[in-house]
Amino acid sequence: MLVHRTRIAEEESDFVLQHLRDQVERHLYPVHRLDRPTSGVLLFAFDPETARTLSNMLTDSGIRKTYTALVRGWYGGPELLDHPVKNDRGNLRDAQTEFRMIASYTMNRPIGNYPTARYSIIECNPLSGRWHQIRQHLAHLRHYIINDRVHGDGKHNRIFKEELGIEPLFLHATSIEMNHPVDGTPLFLKAQFPKHWEAFRELDIVTLTPTDSSKE
Repeated sequence: MLVHRTRIAEEESDFVLQHLRDQVERHLYPVHRLDRPTSGVLLFAFDPETARTLSNMLTDSGIRKTYTALVRGWYGGPELLDHPVKNDRGNLRDAQTEFRMIASYTMNRPIGNYPTARYSIIECNPLSGRWHQIRQHLAHLRHYIINDRVHGDGKHNRIFKEELGIEPLFLHATSIEMNHPVDGTPLFLKAQFPKHWEAFRELDIVTLTPTDSSKE
């Protein structure tokens, strides 16, 4: 679902914002957005003043957002990538993302000239808030997010969609860490992983591959 109504998808009529308003029976203000195929934590406020405070906290790094991604290859990229990305109008903007490998996997299925396929689950912490930032940064590193139809790798996407029957994007907004904007109480907000993550781990042809990074 889209977070709210937008020009880029005027044909859509189903929005997270409207669902939440119906559930809590109060007006709501979105603080940040997720791309439509991305799952995970969203943050809303009950009044515009709190929404502005939270937006400023995002800009000033007062809110730490953590994402989890399944990517092509065993991650060997940098811990911090400082590289510009394009916005939705094609203009370059400065962007920084931290990365940490969580686990590596081997799929017993040939792809291209390789007898097996390699994948990593990595943790991503965007230090700036740009359009498709994590997706663009991982594409730049050639560790494409699985089932990313815009910035991903078509060969791997076809394997997941056509052979394994797994279509959703493997990018999940795992958690938000912040202090409450009014009373300062530390908050840790976490979202459960969608079912397709477990479906990948349970595949008979996928095995967890011990590496120095995945032993931590």
